[in-house]
Amino acid sequence: MQTIDKKSTQKTWSKAISQPATEFPPTQLPVIAGKIPDGLRGTLYRNGAARLERGGVSVGHWFDGDGAILAVHFTDAGATGVYRYVQTAGYQEETAAGKLLYGNYGMTAPGPIWNQWRKPVKHAANTSVLALPDKLLALWEGDNPYALDLQTLETQGLDNLDGLEKKQPYSAHPKVDYTTGEIFNFGVSPGANAILSIYKSDLTGKILKTAKLTLAGFPVIHDFVLAGQYLIFFAPAVHLNVWPILLGISSYSDSLQWLPQKGTKILVIDRETLSLVSEGITEPWFQWHFGNGYIDDSGTVIVDFSRYADFQTNQFLKEVASGETQTVAKTTLTRVQLNPQTGKVTGIETLLNRSCEFPNVPPQNVGKFSRYSYMSIFREGTDVAGEILNGIARFDHQTGTLSEADLGENRYPCEPLPAQDNQNPEQSWILTVVYDGNTNSSEVWIFESQHLNDEPVCKLGLPSVIPHSFHGTWKPA
Repeated sequence: MQTIDKKSTQKTWSKAISQPATEFPPTQLPVIAGKIPDGLRGTLYRNGAARLERGGVSVGHWFDGDGAILAVHFTDAGATGVYRYVQTAGYQEETAAGKLLYGNYGMTAPGPIWNQWRKPVKHAANTSVLALPDKLLALWEGDNPYALDLQTLETQGLDNLDGLEKKQPYSAHPKVDYTTGEIFNFGVSPGANAILSIYKSDLTGKILKTAKLTLAGFPVIHDFVLAGQYLIFFAPAVHLNVWPILLGISSYSDSLQWLPQKGTKILVIDRETLSLVSEGITEPWFQWHFGNGYIDDSGTVIVDFSRYADFQTNQFLKEVASGETQTVAKTTLTRVQLNPQTGKVTGIETLLNRSCEFPNVPPQNVGKFSRYSYMSIFREGTDVAGEILNGIARFDHQTGTLSEADLGENRYPCEPLPAQDNQNPEQSWILTVVYDGNTNSSEVWIFESQHLNDEPVCKLGLPSVIPHSFHGTWKPA
């Protein structure tokens, strides 16, 4: 009776994660509506938590699920999809055992207390992807990335990019300079005072330069910004108490504390030398994701991000894994202006007072001014209690206006990704994977970027349900 009652209160989106995702081999995707644009050639990759239980036991947090990659290859012959779990060592071990064995971000290892030290954290490889010329990296911020075959998604193993130490973290949010081909990334290593490692790579992913900074305490840093000649980090007022984790009595998620009195710490790093230029402190907030950063004509650094007033978002994301949410975690699209030489914030502005997440800009605009930002958003009129993001939008920084794609009831798109047209550089497309709760199916929807509020120009069917994913990328042909 309890199960029936629970299901009756669950929203349609929960069906996408209610059972482990089903892989599929390379499959020609049917065109359901419209046609594939002639200039859309390349591959869409997406990564997310695709298995949230084993043996009838659920993981503790959405972030704990095993990663699976979707690739959609667009060629002159049409679109081909392939979907595969990342074959991490932990995934293979748990598959053989038929049960959960490891702890993770939101759970301690099952079984006797000594498992907390023997199997404290499993590499979930579930957060994002980085498409390099000869391999795809499945990213997870607690360890080296896993390398996969760009076409088949066959897992090739852990990859240290010729520069990472064993188990050294490589974050899920690298920034690629479209002009130089340089790739910047970071990792945070745990400790009473955490170590922030910063990496600069060439376009193949090979690490050319590293630097290390000791942080005050252990703040949660999930993302950063490339802004002209600077790398900008906001260390929010969420800090990890490492001792319960080291003792094996608490998960990472449950050991995080919201400490608003600490404020938000700002670190400005020179992108060439990877040395600290300045640091500052400002009012407290939390952010998972940045939209973009750039330097304006006055030399001021501009940073756009999705701002939370506190850390309620973590509880909401924990509840997502159960298929039923009660916590409301609202954001605003916010802009910070700061002096890079002093680290001092000179202005904070709300650009959009609507809950939004996963902000991004076209790849060629990363680190420089972009007229448009794209994001996931709630459809107008959505009762956000119990719901997850169910729309996509484009914000025009020149006019201050928002264009929205209304996908209809019970449809849930992932983060919208811009893809430049191969034939016309002035033309671009927006790609998203949509879970349709009305039919319990997943589709790829393609919009014209300038007409996001119109019907999609193409819809492609997928062979199985793709659970709500975290991040992806577009790799041009």
